[in-house]
Amino acid sequence: MGRKRLADEIGVGEGSMRRILETLREWEMIQIKQSGITITRSGLGFLSEIPLKVIDVDLGDSIVGDYSQSVLVFNVADKIQNGMQQRDAGIRVGATGCTTLVIRDGNLIIPPDWNMDVERPEIAKNVRATGITDKDAIIVGSGNDQRTAMMAALTAAFELF
Repeated sequence: MGRKRLADEIGVGEGSMRRILETLREWEMIQIKQSGITITRSGLGFLSEIPLKVIDVDLGDSIVGDYSQSVLVFNVADKIQNGMQQRDAGIRVGATGCTTLVIRDGNLIIPPDWNMDVERPEIAKNVRATGITDKDAIIVGSGNDQRTAMMAALTAAFELF
C-alpha cells in the first residue's frame, strides 16, 4: 500500500502521513520500498502486544448505520457497565454509535441485559466463534462509512485502557 492510499484510509494529510511513516521506519516497525510499505517482524511483534483484535461480526439489525467494524478487546469485560460509554465514544468521532457485547453468567449480552443467546441465537453463535471469553468485550462501531465505523470501534476500545 502506498503513502497516499494509506493517508486517505486513515484520514490524515499526505504530509502528516509522511512524518508518521518516517517515525515508524526509524523505529524499524515498517519498511518503505518503491513497491509500497510493509510491516517488519518488529512491527508485527508490537501489534501482537496490543490487547485487541480486529474481527468481522455481523450483528444484523442490532446496529445502526450502513457500515460496521468490530474489535475484540481482551480483559476489559469488568469495565463495561451498560454500554452507553462505548456508544458515546463512537458518537463523539462522528459514528452512528457502538454496540458492546460481553459474556455474563455464561450468556452473551448486549448490556445492560439484552440476551443474544435467547433473542438472536444464530448471531450469538457467530459472535462466540470469535473466541470471546467472559473477560473480554466485543465493540462494534457503526457509521455511514467504513472508516468512521473503524474509528468508533477503536476509540471506544482504547477508552477502556
